[in-house]
Amino acid sequence: MQYRKDRYGKELSMLGYGCMRFTKKNGNIDLEKAEKEILAAYEAGVNYYDTAYIYPGSEAALGEILERNGLRDKVNIATKLPQYLIRNNAALDKYFGEELTRLRTDHVDYYLMHFLTDLHMWEKLKKVGVLEWIGEKKKSGAIRNIGFSYHGNTENFLKILNDYDWDFCQIQYNYLDEVSQAGVDGLKAAAAKGIPIIIMEPLRGGKLVNMLPEKARKAMQASGRGWSPAEWAFRWLYNQPEVTVVLSGMNSLEMVRENCRTASEATAGELTAADLGVLEEVRRSIWEGEKVGCTGCRYCMPCPKGVDIPGIFRCYNAMYMESKLQGRSQYIQTVTLTKTPTFATQCIECGKCEQHCPQGIHIREKLKEADKALRPLPYRIAINVARKFMLR
Repeated sequence: MQYRKDRYGKELSMLGYGCMRFTKKNGNIDLEKAEKEILAAYEAGVNYYDTAYIYPGSEAALGEILERNGLRDKVNIATKLPQYLIRNNAALDKYFGEELTRLRTDHVDYYLMHFLTDLHMWEKLKKVGVLEWIGEKKKSGAIRNIGFSYHGNTENFLKILNDYDWDFCQIQYNYLDEVSQAGVDGLKAAAAKGIPIIIMEPLRGGKLVNMLPEKARKAMQASGRGWSPAEWAFRWLYNQPEVTVVLSGMNSLEMVRENCRTASEATAGELTAADLGVLEEVRRSIWEGEKVGCTGCRYCMPCPKGVDIPGIFRCYNAMYMESKLQGRSQYIQTVTLTKTPTFATQCIECGKCEQHCPQGIHIREKLKEADKALRPLPYRIAINVARKFMLR
């Protein structure tokens, strides 16, 4: 494993463990499986583990695994204040205290204001006394480094970045999102201030692996590099010295091993002009087919009417990035055959999902498009029959 330094010279593993996508078993995190994967990552040198208050069961699972294996003081925990739930000063201690309990620790190494999208959100926190609160927690050692995770445009990112003396920040960034959200301009602005940058969604919710068009895969294979789609994405990030840690929501030992190997080999500036040309070809082929820029982050969920928004969009995109048959087949299997219906037609257009979408997707409009494409008349009939048979 290779390491890059934080603002104070502490070494952080170039690969960080994103704990949002632990495997579920009977509705709960499969703790035994997650433990094996976390231990494999630790043995390979990963020392940064990222979770959040709203990731169901994640903080508790991480805390139990680290305590049981005596690893708490050997790794860095990053978790997040659910700023969207904060209404007063007392709530700051309430949620932070819950997180410490779940994580079985008395301090958080890297603490983030979660899901900031504009300066207004940060200003609201300041009005309830977050600056004084941060000062107290840092003085006591309960918080070692303070940062923010960001989903929004570059302009607002720069405003937040420059409004406080942050220790680090976290942005969505990958070769498909180079100029969206904080983007490369935000990356370079943070680096210029000496602020470490943690990268989330390096694979765009798995899309840069699982939903690559065949043309993109062929371009990668023809390069002769022998890299998997995931390795291409990670190496593009590690190629940039401004990137400190890249998070990966790993949920298999194979993922852990491959990503750790990549993080032990990749270096800044290693990609050639030919390599960058391959990725440009990949970008063009992806944009040809994608219908909705959904990463599957699930910030739009839960829908008050039960619509499976990311599931529907994933299948809609699969129709055009793979095949119509594949997309509709996935839709029938993963969206329609649930005891409680999750159809797009249940949407009442309340707009709550759009308020939380990091990608700024017009979800209500796109759901109508997706439903029309995924459920032509023959499929509507087949779905009704399948539901009566499978869910009777």
